[in-house]
Amino acid sequence: MKKFSPVSDLAIEAAEKLTFDTAGTSGVQVIKEECILPDTSVTWVKITTDGGARAMGRPKGSYITIESPYMRTGDKDAHRRIAELLKKYLLKIKALDNAKSVLITGLGNRRITADSLGPKAAGRIRVTGHITDMLPAGTRSVYAVSPGVMGITGIETLEIIRGIVSRIKPDAVIAIDSLAARRTERINATIQLADTGVSPGAGVGNKRAGLDMDSLGVPVVAMGVPTVVDAATLVNDTLDMMLKRREDDPPCPEPLFEPLRRLSDEEKYDLIRNVLDPCENMIVAPKDVDETVDNLAYIIGTAVNAALNPTLDLEEL
Repeated sequence: MKKFSPVSDLAIEAAEKLTFDTAGTSGVQVIKEECILPDTSVTWVKITTDGGARAMGRPKGSYITIESPYMRTGDKDAHRRIAELLKKYLLKIKALDNAKSVLITGLGNRRITADSLGPKAAGRIRVTGHITDMLPAGTRSVYAVSPGVMGITGIETLEIIRGIVSRIKPDAVIAIDSLAARRTERINATIQLADTGVSPGAGVGNKRAGLDMDSLGVPVVAMGVPTVVDAATLVNDTLDMMLKRREDDPPCPEPLFEPLRRLSDEEKYDLIRNVLDPCENMIVAPKDVDETVDNLAYIIGTAVNAALNPTLDLEEL
């Protein structure tokens, strides 16, 4: 029987799977912060020990998650406020404190809408590396590149970025990528920051060589938004919501729900996998993904521009 393992790149979702006792003894801290923007939350997940890293299945470090339903709306004012919030937390990443030059890399396939966030966000970066001498003192040298995917270039993404890093020698790298989530309400409504680097394609089962301090020799800040969910996880999540709704509003007993309640997570996942076969590896994106990815690229591009060059006005950017 296949072990139940919902596809997710989000540290907050890995933390939610831990029991209270496990979280308290494994070196995993979860800190929630208040946010002025309505219905918007910020959560820090800090992994401080090797045990915590094993429990979470992620490297030690800090993971910041901003959640807001306004990300997937057309509310431009809310987008600007989220960009300001994202800028605030980018400035809390210590790897960027003394970085005088930064390379932005937009990961993903620009030909696939749900995977095009990285290239689109990179396209909104105001690059200054070629004109730093003409700009006010203190302006960072910023570079941007979208290396494409191995299926198009034939070259491992790590090798492309490593070559660029060795040539221009940035003090830090910011990698922007599309992610996968376990909970449908987080699709296109969540931004994750991490100071641990990134594994391109990990969320959709196509894991490539990681971009991190070990592989590039400079700190790598990962930025991503979950734009997809895999079909088996979506069905499992739907069943969980159905069962919870029946518990919150008890109806007359129904034969359909009782057997489902008795199934373990592993048994339920195995049932879903067998029903969906051969569509088990299907990845699902919302129907309005085109417009939403454009909005997210605006939010991320604006925040990165303002964080890296704070002397420049956010509206001007």
